[in-house]
Amino acid sequence: MDRAIPLSRSGDALFHQVYRHLRDAILTGALAGGEKLPSTRGLARELGVSRTVVLAAYDQLLAEGLADARGGSGTYAAVGLAPRETREASARISLARYGRAAASLAGSLDFPGRRPTPLRYDFAYGGRGDIETFPFAMWRRILLRHLRRAPVHTLDYGSAEGSQDLRAAIAAHLRRSRGVNCEAGQVIVLNGSQQALDLIARVLIEPGDRVAVENPLYQGSREIFRTAGARLAPVAVDQDGLDPARLPTGARLVLVTPSHQFPTGAILPLGRRLALLAWARRQRAVVIEDDYDGEFRYEGQPLESLQSLDREGRVIFVGTFSRTLFSALRIGYLVAPRPLVGPLTAAKWLCDRHTATLEQETLAEFIASGMYERHLRRLRRTILSRREELLSAVAKYLGDRVEITGAGSGTHIVLWPRGRATEAAIIAQAAGRGVGVYGIAPYFLGRPRRPGLLLGYHRMREADIAEGIRRLAGVI
Repeated sequence: MDRAIPLSRSGDALFHQVYRHLRDAILTGALAGGEKLPSTRGLARELGVSRTVVLAAYDQLLAEGLADARGGSGTYAAVGLAPRETREASARISLARYGRAAASLAGSLDFPGRRPTPLRYDFAYGGRGDIETFPFAMWRRILLRHLRRAPVHTLDYGSAEGSQDLRAAIAAHLRRSRGVNCEAGQVIVLNGSQQALDLIARVLIEPGDRVAVENPLYQGSREIFRTAGARLAPVAVDQDGLDPARLPTGARLVLVTPSHQFPTGAILPLGRRLALLAWARRQRAVVIEDDYDGEFRYEGQPLESLQSLDREGRVIFVGTFSRTLFSALRIGYLVAPRPLVGPLTAAKWLCDRHTATLEQETLAEFIASGMYERHLRRLRRTILSRREELLSAVAKYLGDRVEITGAGSGTHIVLWPRGRATEAAIIAQAAGRGVGVYGIAPYFLGRPRRPGLLLGYHRMREADIAEGIRRLAGVI
């Protein structure tokens, strides 16, 4: 056997390096079964290490059955081990239907803002909070206080439906700010709104069920239902959002973003909201209201949630704190009609037991103390200022070369170029000028009628917004 074992003083423990080398030699047949291993003293002397190191390595080989100790004779490689191939081959593992559907998405989902080379003027629109505005010092103080005072039992598994304090705080806030008709017992705390959609799909959808979705729509939302085996029925969106008159018959469920349609930014008017609920009643369908950024509205009278108009318990309201606080928090929630609370809570338990307790308790105090609403007011003022700068820059540098939608609420707008350029060409040329913009085409089921560009602005400084649009004007 070649006993030249390369040892690294900065790598794993020395005994583990010796053990691993001998283990691989035995498993590959370099050390034949029954072949005697060097004496511990001799090997330690050759390697320039303590005999204790070699003894520990041999003990591990003996414990795993890779070697045999023969009293008065020495240590030998175990007999009867089939030599392992030195070249590792990839095993062929068949996937389930869900696995095949998930695998088909690998590499195709759009993750805005994750560029190999950061751009100076990046209008990324992902669902992220403004981390410069968030009061992290206050958050840390609350979190540390809960950590110091937490009884031992609170560090065990928590309730699947979430902290009672946080559920009560969320329900109270939603009643005030969004007109949601709910009690704490209808709120389930989750690891983000994406988990809410995943649990709904698991609980309500059978393979082959028809699910109506807005077209265009956020990829992560629609693909959850497609991967669950649903037959998607895309419903075209116009300047007023989804048209209930175009909804299909036989749909089990419809997914909508009525407060700020993603990605076009359309706001569903009251007449269409009532028509949508009437359709759900006729079809005995469930409506998922994804209120991903309903806290941000800048023009006209704020519209209360679609759920507030529901009198039959057909709407599941889904929300998240990723946009208003910070995305790494991973806390979202859903408000379920009472008959669905039990099944959805059980599905949450089966998925991951519960959401992190200390973060829930911290957020509960943050909301109940009024700090959350004060933060929202500051955040709205900041976003409003950036929005005004963006619209001013678009008017100044782009003028009638583009049409704007989605400016009335939310944290992004859509520019619809009036020329003949393609999305890909504009995005590539803009990147060459240090400007990051994002195409709308990936959000369509089918080909869009015209190119569009999504521009997020809530995390950009006003000066950068103006300069970014000035540079973009050289492309469009």
